Amino acid sequence: MSGFFTSLLAATVAVALCLPAAASELRYPERPVSIVVGYGPGGMGDRLARIASEHLPKTMKGSFIVENRPGANGTIGGKHVLASKRDGHTLIVAQPGEMVVNRLLMKDVGYDAVVEFEPVVLMGNAPLVVVARADAPFGSLREFVALARTQPDRFSYASLGAGTPGHMAAVAIALGHGLKMIHVPYKGINQIMPDLLGGHVSLFIVTTSTALPLVKSGKLKVLAVTTPARIAALPDVETVAESGLADFSFTVWGGLFAPKGTPAEIIERLNRDTNQLLAQPELKAQLEADGIAVPANTPAQFSQFVRREAAKYESLVQRAGMRAE
Repeated sequence: MSGFFTSLLAATVAVALCLPAAASELRYPERPVSIVVGYGPGGMGDRLARIASEHLPKTMKGSFIVENRPGANGTIGGKHVLASKRDGHTLIVAQPGEMVVNRLLMKDVGYDAVVEFEPVVLMGNAPLVVVARADAPFGSLREFVALARTQPDRFSYASLGAGTPGHMAAVAIALGHGLKMIHVPYKGINQIMPDLLGGHVSLFIVTTSTALPLVKSGKLKVLAVTTPARIAALPDVETVAESGLADFSFTVWGGLFAPKGTPAEIIERLNRDTNQLLAQPELKAQLEADGIAVPANTPAQFSQFVRREAAKYESLVQRAGMRAE
């Protein structure tokens, strides 16, 4: 009998040792989870946050609420998340601007996002395209570069503001090809399009989902795509790299982040469940139809991705002589 009770005691201890981890997982979330977006409704980051808020409750048995906190190029939302309790109940869906660029171009951001946030999962990655009005006197980026070199300061490009992916991609193109172009920032796409179509600005670098309807209607043409390889939606359009800038790659990505210090088991569970929901065929097809790639990834892989992006933008800012304002 002693052997029996010894075995029973050992089994009881083993079960007891497992309970805290299981209970910890079952207790999360203990209250509604806030997914912060540093911009107003609409846009890629907001879309990804709302996908997470709709689908994560199906596996995590809790409520997820999107909280838009626009302002200061996304830094208002970042400050709010960092000031919250680091228990996985306040997260942020962030993009290149607020995660790796603001720290380089804005004075007194108040925090270093690369250091103070924990990457959880990359949710989507979308190519950009260089577009011009349909009757522009150049049909490709190569042709534009050749013309712009002979007429410095004649050509301009629109952006959604300093530090946005489109702006930074344009800076990289100008720097790489030795061009002088005028940067014209706008508050929104609704203000850009009339000026682009009217010939008041020469180029605009924007997501495929925004550009393709106007391309198909014959109002715009695509000069190049900003990804390393050509994209399925525009197989005949060259990449920026093919215009002579090797390894050129600028995309708009969005991912889920938690403040540093969030328990690792919560990070892992959020990563696992988010990857599962993004792998659902219908949802994945919807995102890919808009040019948003949905790569499965671990927190470690996403961390490496963010570090590479940070290094790329740091190098660009230094080479271009850009200063924080």
